[in-house]
Order: sequence, then structure tokens, then C-alpha cells
Amino acid sequence: MNTGTGTNADDAITAAVQDRAPTIAPLEGDERTMATIDDLAERVERLLLRHDELKRTNALLEQQLAAVTAERDSLRSRLVTARSRIDALLERLPADGPDGSGA
Repeated sequence: MNTGTGTNADDAITAAVQDRAPTIAPLEGDERTMATIDDLAERVERLLLRHDELKRTNALLEQQLAAVTAERDSLRSRLVTARSRIDALLERLPADGPDGSGA
């Protein structure tokens, strides 16, 4: 929407945008609609494929999370068992020192 009062910077931006705009041959009525529908259908197909990929990735991540969670729970259980065994061994130690001096 250039009204002729823009600055050189505005003109440069407009030129840059026009340079980056895709070049599409002008189409007539139904051809333009079909091209738009085809583009939309292609994009929908790509989105559906991406959605399927993300679902598969999510399922794999959920499996990995379940495995890591199970491993963590197992390690916690082993830690609790080891601590209780160590506590039992410490209770069995004599109250006095190894030389019998009580310290």
C-alpha cells in the first residue's frame, strides 16, 4: 500500500518482499481454484504425515519413559534394601572400640 509518500527504506522493503514473493503464472478462474485446492491438499497430506511421525515418536518416548521409570523404581528399592542391611550390620557392631576401651 505505497501512496507515494514512503521513504527509501519503505521502497527497499517493498522491493525485497516482491523479490522474495513466489512467481506464479496467472491462472484463469477454475485453474486458480484447482491450483489452490491442489496446494491445500498437498499441505494437508504433509501435515497428516507429520502428525503420524509425531504420534510414532511420542509412543517411542512413552515406552522409553516407562522403562526408565521402572529402572528408577528398581534402583530405589535396591537402595532401601541396601540401607536397611547396612543399618542392621551397624547395630551388630560392638558398642566399644576394637581395642576394648569403649571409645
